[in-house]
Amino acid sequence: MKPSPLLTHLPIAPGYLKPLVTPEFIRTNIQEADALLGGFPKGGITEIYGPPSSGRTTLLLSFLQSATSQGEHCALVDASNSFDPQSAQKSGVDLKRLLWIRCPADNDKTRMEQALKCGDMLAHGGGWGAIILDLSDISPQWIHHLPVSYWYRFRRAVEHSPTVMVVMEREAAVKTCASLAVEMIAASPVFSGTNVNFKLLKGAAISLSGRKPARHRKAEFQAVAVG
Repeated sequence: MKPSPLLTHLPIAPGYLKPLVTPEFIRTNIQEADALLGGFPKGGITEIYGPPSSGRTTLLLSFLQSATSQGEHCALVDASNSFDPQSAQKSGVDLKRLLWIRCPADNDKTRMEQALKCGDMLAHGGGWGAIILDLSDISPQWIHHLPVSYWYRFRRAVEHSPTVMVVMEREAAVKTCASLAVEMIAASPVFSGTNVNFKLLKGAAISLSGRKPARHRKAEFQAVAVG
């Protein structure tokens, strides 16, 4: 019996026969955040944004601890010049698996340009488990002036790769090019002691929301001060 001509000549849309692929993640090792987000996706950009003292660094250090403990080599492009290796080491980050790149310029525009060039070289060079662009202290006006083509270029560089790319800023900028967007909400300090005039900072109550994909609840957890 000959096959029907209709079936033998039926056009197939590009990509229709591609197998379904389950996204892979590197978890943050913060139980509440992982329950909400699942971790940070490989082959995509995770955008973390929020005001100062909102817990961005706490989330990042926990993620780096998780990634380096799994044997991943990570690169941190520090445009904010705020990374503290001692705090990272106390948080469990394996510094032998972390490349720290500082941007020493004295103005936001030049530091941002340096960071983007470094990030581009790292992303297109390949071989990284995670690449972090920390633009937290760059004025949002400079970041918002960036053409969206910058973020498309980064997205294309890491897609179909095992690399997690993280971009940290005060306000959302990556937007449609981000696979995961996390908004950090201003943290509430937690103090210890009963003396009215003198108390010790014990930690902070941190809250975050998943903005892309949208979640209808928040993740809340306590960060403990490391002495």
